[in-house]
Amino acid sequence: RERLAAEMELWGINALVLPEPPSETGDGTIADPESAAEWFSVLEILARSENCAVLCGSEAFSAKAPSPAALRSSRTTLKPGATLDPEQLAKSLAEHDYERVPSVTARGQFAVRGGIIDLFAWQAAKPLRLEFFDTDLESIREFDLDSQASTAKLLEAELLLAEPATDATTADYRRADDLIISIDAETVRPDVRILEGAAEFNSEEDFTLASYGSPLGTFEAGDFVLEELRREHFFRQLNDWKRDGWDVAMVFSNKGEQERFAELAGKDLERDLGLTPVRGELMAGFTLPVIKLAVLSSSELFGRYRTPGASRRSTLEKARAARARATVDEMEEGDLVVHYEYGLAKFRGIQQGDDGEELVLEYKDGALLGVPLEQAHLVGKYVGMGGKTPDLNKLGGTAWKNARRAAEKSILDYAAQLLRVQAERQHEPGFAHPPDTKWMWEFERSFHFTETADQRRAIDETKLDLEQPRPMDRLICGDVGFGKTEVAIRAAFKAITGGKQVAILVPTTVLAEQHWRTFRERMSDYPIRVDLLNRFRTPSEIRNTIQGIADGSVDLVIGTHRLISGDVKFKDLGLVVVDEEQRFGVAHKEKFKQLFRQVDVLTLSATPIPRTLYMALMGARDMSTIDTPPPNRVPVSTTVCAYDERVIRDAIRREMKRGGQVFFLHNRVKTIEQMRSRIAELVPEARILVGHGQMEKDELEVVMHTFVKGEADVLLATTIIETGIDIPNANTILIDRADRFGLADLYQLRGRVGRAGEKAYAILLLPRDMMTAGDARKRIHAIKQYTALGSGFKIAMRDLEIRGSGNLLGTKQSGHIAQIGFELYCQLLRQSVDRLKGRKDAPRGECSFKADFVIPTETAWHRGGGLQPPSQSLPAFLPSNWLTETSTRIAAYRELSEAGTEKAVDVLEASWSDRFGRIPEAAENNLRIARIKALAAAERIASVEIQGQRLMLHRGGDYILLEGRRFPRLKSEPPRSKLAEAIEMLREL
Repeated sequence: RERLAAEMELWGINALVLPEPPSETGDGTIADPESAAEWFSVLEILARSENCAVLCGSEAFSAKAPSPAALRSSRTTLKPGATLDPEQLAKSLAEHDYERVPSVTARGQFAVRGGIIDLFAWQAAKPLRLEFFDTDLESIREFDLDSQASTAKLLEAELLLAEPATDATTADYRRADDLIISIDAETVRPDVRILEGAAEFNSEEDFTLASYGSPLGTFEAGDFVLEELRREHFFRQLNDWKRDGWDVAMVFSNKGEQERFAELAGKDLERDLGLTPVRGELMAGFTLPVIKLAVLSSSELFGRYRTPGASRRSTLEKARAARARATVDEMEEGDLVVHYEYGLAKFRGIQQGDDGEELVLEYKDGALLGVPLEQAHLVGKYVGMGGKTPDLNKLGGTAWKNARRAAEKSILDYAAQLLRVQAERQHEPGFAHPPDTKWMWEFERSFHFTETADQRRAIDETKLDLEQPRPMDRLICGDVGFGKTEVAIRAAFKAITGGKQVAILVPTTVLAEQHWRTFRERMSDYPIRVDLLNRFRTPSEIRNTIQGIADGSVDLVIGTHRLISGDVKFKDLGLVVVDEEQRFGVAHKEKFKQLFRQVDVLTLSATPIPRTLYMALMGARDMSTIDTPPPNRVPVSTTVCAYDERVIRDAIRREMKRGGQVFFLHNRVKTIEQMRSRIAELVPEARILVGHGQMEKDELEVVMHTFVKGEADVLLATTIIETGIDIPNANTILIDRADRFGLADLYQLRGRVGRAGEKAYAILLLPRDMMTAGDARKRIHAIKQYTALGSGFKIAMRDLEIRGSGNLLGTKQSGHIAQIGFELYCQLLRQSVDRLKGRKDAPRGECSFKADFVIPTETAWHRGGGLQPPSQSLPAFLPSNWLTETSTRIAAYRELSEAGTEKAVDVLEASWSDRFGRIPEAAENNLRIARIKALAAAERIASVEIQGQRLMLHRGGDYILLEGRRFPRLKSEPPRSKLAEAIEMLREL
């Protein structure tokens, strides 16, 4: 449907794709928010009676929907300057099934903060930020889900508040004169003759040869594949058309295709060939002889790749939702937490203390500690090693401080070692690959998909690294199927044309085989020898490959860890690509480091392991991210349900009915044959293959090849399908006992489907009693929560939280993680690196502040500021009537504590103003105090205190005094002016 819509747009038809109607999960949330949003958007356009074509399945007409009249009447136009009660708006959003959250990260959500309402409407392309002053709507802005920062001001915006479904159906949107066309051409239109069906597929879009008698004469669909042997004939046909006065157009999906074709032709397209280039999507060309018109498709001419659907409006918008922020430090009651000063405790929630709201922490023997909200930055969620839960610390005991001291010393040593390795690599002699050649330019234009912007950036950054005279060490983080392989292919081509050999290291034999085919096909036009080294090869093939690696006749070799065996000696290795890095063990990674010290290394990872990610963020490693999906990728519809054979039967039959294939994951070899028998009973017509890692290598290879060729309907397999297998025709995956997988594993498995622009389905099956159980339930909820594309980063962090961080930071450090928690460990590691690099950013808590006129809690302020008259006191806190969500206030206090420089405070102030609206005086004063602390910390001042008119600055065990051993004195009397004067004095130090 997406492809057909793209082709219709080429002819100026406004084509819309109506997805399946929204379905709710067991907990009342919408299973696929992105599809729901598109569904609402299409209905809204239909309700407005716009002229358009709607592509949908026949079942769509019976789906329940809001009535067209309800949809039309529920539209509200918002404009700055209008009067609108924000409380009433929030209430209305809640009544219409919008979820109230602290921060908006997906459609169907809204958040209230101060004078701001953020909302992401179901039908909207982007989320909106409405800023109010009382009941005046002051401004409307779009904002970015990732940074939460505003991106554009709007003069008006439309808001749709319709009931999700009523007794009406989608059929009610049809008007009397609407035309309905069925895709089933043979039964509906007998005058369409299918001349030749596609050899390997059954779906309707693959019948590329057909003729249709139209009023203009016979319409003939063509098959103009431009292969080497047929080029001459093709160009002869173009000349004949030109001589006979035909109009000939060719549709190119991108600029690269057009340039590549012009290069092959060696002529000017319009002047010499009489051919008009058109930009758009067309899967197959056609001719209308009666009017002498030929329209050709570049996707047929370059028969190597199937062109994806056009970059439809909604696809890139989906990517934005996918990049919503996630954090591991959201604390729920009962979670283990770590207080920087007092250690491991249980979080018992938030209560009202004598001086305001407090986080309540429970320590050993039931001892309770109340932590004021403004000190929330000292408390973080505990994420440890998994397995045994550590004991709570004793409040006031010495065990915690000893553990933290030992960790700090060990972490400093570890950081020093990391930076030493980094520095050594920077100074190792490397090979500077030459700049791009004409071959490189041609090779890049033979890629028939349009690169996404961040894929292009990753390619450019990698090529720039290769041209430097030091060894490259770049990490490419990109979600499953987002185009990391093409980055590796370009890097490999550049290295080979620069005279070097390339090794591609992959974790499994099946992935090695697939990469071998992909690399060999992409480089087939060039004199490049691409070989494969894995256990599927015969002894003689292995001997020949190893000999070719040694004498230099093999330019590129792809293999498993067999590549790092002692008998493999490269003549001149220039680049190593490590794919699916997270799948290799620690021992293999250490060996890579030893072997490839002076070689360029490119690492690809779909779910970045925390060490890699933190190293990259700390600046100890170069990193590129690809987080925009290719134009034709659609989010996978994910369903979680109890094991039910009816679900299995229906899912397999639905996929087979549309000519697709099914993965069924059953991760126990012992019972896999029993499962095969059961599926055969449920779906007797299905052709079922079984694949697992304990099979003979030849047998497994036959199974995989058979399935890839489409000669079976169901692949019943263990996790051997997890890594790298790319079968575009397989678009349903059922995962049995999903509770036994980690979140990153489930995410990668789900990424095996949905690669061909088709709607894909992932069905996670659980035992009935597991549907509500602990970690398994939490893990499953997370995978549903991150249905959108590109959520690999969030998944990695969520999995870290649930399964524990293991020994990902190296075995020597794992004990410290268990003792102090992953978050504090990473914080101390960052501080150690900063210290070793000589950065001036002060560690958290280094400078304290106290003033006799500052009232630091809301409760104390409302009690009247103690004994002082209001004119001599100053509130400094984040008011609860400004940030009403406690979790938002905690997060804001954290941000305040982490603003370690004056510039960081400026950025935070602008961010608060944008996200929360007008900043009240109490919060402004907090920012002023943060500015004082940042300026003082930069001068290594440990504490700042204002008593009366005296400014007392404590540094290096003594106070900073003026001549005559006096404290600096402030001239101002009003409290706010005292803070401003203190800031100026610190700037002058």
